[in-house]
Amino acid sequence: MTSERLNSEQKRAVLAVDGPVLILAGAGAGKTKTIAERIRHLVRSGVSPSSILAITFTNKASREMRERVERGLSEDPAINRPVSMAERPFVSTFHALGVHILREQSLKAGIKRHFAIFDRDDSKRAVKEALVTLGFDPKTHEPGAVLSVISKLKGRGINVEEWSEAEQGGYFLDVVAQVWPEYERALKREDALDFDDLLLKTSNLLREDPAVRGYYQSVWRYIHIDEYQDTNRVQYDISKMLVGVGENICVVGDIDQNIYSWRGADIKNILDFEKDYPKAQVITLEENYRSTKTILEAANAVIEKNKIRRKKNLFTSNAAGEKITAIGLIDEATEAAFIASKAREFIKNGIPPDEMAVLYRANFQSRVLEEAFMSAEVPYQILGTRFFERKEVKDIISYLRAAKNPESLSDLKRIINTPARGIGKTTILKIFGGTAESLPLAMKTKIAVFRKLLSKIAEISAEKRVSETISFIIKESGLEEEWKEGGEDGAARLENTYELVNFASRYDAMPPEEGILSFLSETALQSDQDELKEERKAVRLMTVHAAKGLEFDVVFISGLEDGLFPHQRMNQSNITAEEAEEERRLFYVALTRARKKIFLSYAQVRTVFGRQQVNMPSEFIFDIPENLVEQEIIEESMGRRRPLLEIEF
Repeated sequence: MTSERLNSEQKRAVLAVDGPVLILAGAGAGKTKTIAERIRHLVRSGVSPSSILAITFTNKASREMRERVERGLSEDPAINRPVSMAERPFVSTFHALGVHILREQSLKAGIKRHFAIFDRDDSKRAVKEALVTLGFDPKTHEPGAVLSVISKLKGRGINVEEWSEAEQGGYFLDVVAQVWPEYERALKREDALDFDDLLLKTSNLLREDPAVRGYYQSVWRYIHIDEYQDTNRVQYDISKMLVGVGENICVVGDIDQNIYSWRGADIKNILDFEKDYPKAQVITLEENYRSTKTILEAANAVIEKNKIRRKKNLFTSNAAGEKITAIGLIDEATEAAFIASKAREFIKNGIPPDEMAVLYRANFQSRVLEEAFMSAEVPYQILGTRFFERKEVKDIISYLRAAKNPESLSDLKRIINTPARGIGKTTILKIFGGTAESLPLAMKTKIAVFRKLLSKIAEISAEKRVSETISFIIKESGLEEEWKEGGEDGAARLENTYELVNFASRYDAMPPEEGILSFLSETALQSDQDELKEERKAVRLMTVHAAKGLEFDVVFISGLEDGLFPHQRMNQSNITAEEAEEERRLFYVALTRARKKIFLSYAQVRTVFGRQQVNMPSEFIFDIPENLVEQEIIEESMGRRRPLLEIEF
């Protein structure tokens, strides 16, 4: 018996447990609930919970899925026994799945079980060092751009040895071809894998070792993959290789929300699902539980212009709601001031600030918005300042990583003189250059004390709970004492590290060694959404890409100007049809974040890279039927009133 809370199509999805299933789930259509109910139904039907795998894309999403699944199993009277920790369904991200498999099969994968995980900052630093080693100037050869190419190649399943000369061409790719091997050597020296290796090495292991592949096919007999439209080639390959003879794979996705082609997501994976699995059942979830009828009608009108999609039409039993407000303003400062004043007005009328979001196409737009919110004294939070990227947090984590992996040169470099121990750059160069014996006795003593501290941390971490180990590092490293004397800035740093202790307590129930591994893995694999601190009562400022998966009562979509949103790349002659349609999908995602009210705004003049430019309003504004839109009228400094959406070009 499935839950009565499900609609007819959701029930179909829950009951379709045998063989391949494709669930095309529109925005706000209750896909998380559907997957959780499907897993509960499987367990009710006698399937062992431990044979169920569910993959999502962010730690935040996997945490929500795990909590919902475990709550459903524990509260179901039909499941007449408690589900132990070891028996629970395996719910994780693709990257966390890779970590699990690689640690479990480290010998067969040819890596150490305690491998370090390079986050994006670590990888950019290593690429920068590789550029310098090869004689390139990192100022003219941006490390992030080089890393982006390497990342995309790994996402396509290509190893450094396999990148053929035929695929190379041009000066920049020639630089990448030289830097990549040096970057890989840096990873190997530090017993580290980067984010992309977690997937690529997992894929290679499953492909090359039939015994390993067969083992995991027998362990996980029912596979669920959320956001399937966002999978890249390697994630697609892993998914295919985990599917056993019963082909019990259920993928959930929305072609209309495919917005990550720039980082390797391949829309063909979901479009071709029925070619991969000819016996697949296809179920479409179109009933939206989030937004008003007005918002859904606007979203449907926008997205139906795209050709590369599976037709669906979102509907809801919610009220019609307010019209969408559109407004053009003279420049970006006026636009930002308008948005901040509206947000302040909503807060005065009782709408919590964290139920509002300001979305924009490009990160540079946040500066003027931030100034306006500060000026209006409206609480705000810019999504993208990641907790785990704060210096003090990375310092503490580096102590733990260096203690567990003495070969991690990047961590040793980071902490050997943090706090200051009188170990300067020249000394550090001698240590890592293998000439430490030439150092004075006093300096050797300082280094020995530092090494002894790392040994003690390693010893504590093997015996104590994870939170106790982090507390030990904060105190014994000397950082706590330094921050206590550092005024307000020091106090803020100390508060952040105490928050890290709270985070670490999640792993205290595990055996120490397992807890440390899980802690280090999760801290390395955090995404921007994972870092959004839910307890802060503030208006969210973020890119549309970062907003995917979130929802708010009120949404402001700013910068709706031709060349900005849609982005100017849409006008390039070499752009593919898929890429051209992605901008409209991005706007569709922005619209469907809203529950009750949407504001669309554009600046008639905007300063971009130091130059003022006159803008045409975005074509997306005109994709929305006129009967759904109202024009905002504001007072101008000249004292007259007029609708600023009037377009006279």
